[in-house]
Amino acid sequence: MRPVLKATALQMTNQTPYRRNLDRLLAHLDALKDHDIIVAPEVSMTDYDYEHLEAAADFSEEVIETLRARIKDQVVALTLLRRHPEGGFANEAVVFHDHGIVHRQYKHKLFLLGDEDRYLRAGSAEGVRLFEIDGVRYGLLICFELRFKELWRRLEGADVILVPSQWGLPRKQHLEILPRALAVMNQAYVIVANSAKADMASSSAIYSPSGGGVMDDMQEVITGTIDMGLLKKMRRYIVMR
Repeated sequence: MRPVLKATALQMTNQTPYRRNLDRLLAHLDALKDHDIIVAPEVSMTDYDYEHLEAAADFSEEVIETLRARIKDQVVALTLLRRHPEGGFANEAVVFHDHGIVHRQYKHKLFLLGDEDRYLRAGSAEGVRLFEIDGVRYGLLICFELRFKELWRRLEGADVILVPSQWGLPRKQHLEILPRALAVMNQAYVIVANSAKADMASSSAIYSPSGGGVMDDMQEVITGTIDMGLLKKMRRYIVMR
């Protein structure tokens, strides 16, 4: 385990055709080769393109093959619209590392206000779980899932919590409160990568277990550090039991 990791939240917009989104992500990966953890916004490759779910799912497979070939040392997380093995479609978080997929997670809490339940299948709560990469324990929540305290409990013990999101502008303040509170409550780093579309909140950030954060609504790349020493110090200083 490295004592300090470089982390990045990408605050991207969605573009058409889909390929422009993938090209933009690949350009960021090239520019951030020395960064250890990179999180892209929820469905940043296709947006919630409900009118063209078949095409979006096909493109998601191309994204997966491209990123598997490209990503080696980094940890890269995003969500994709994909075909569900039991039929229909789902929003699935995919985490890449060492030319493979190290974690998959279907979105469990669908956002009813956005009609997600009309078009997508929900995952189970059991899918929200810890996973480990190079000695670092990770957890992941997808956007709306930030609101559910029972999911926070499922991620207790995580060192880093990844949050790909497409969070709306009217609830911007909530996106700036909830992940900061999660970082303090779970004594973890929280990386939020939110969409920068005009009707979205931006507010992408990297929060520390002490409650500090790095945020910049004007930038597409928000960077910070994951200090494992600070994390251990916080957990020794304030014992949560």
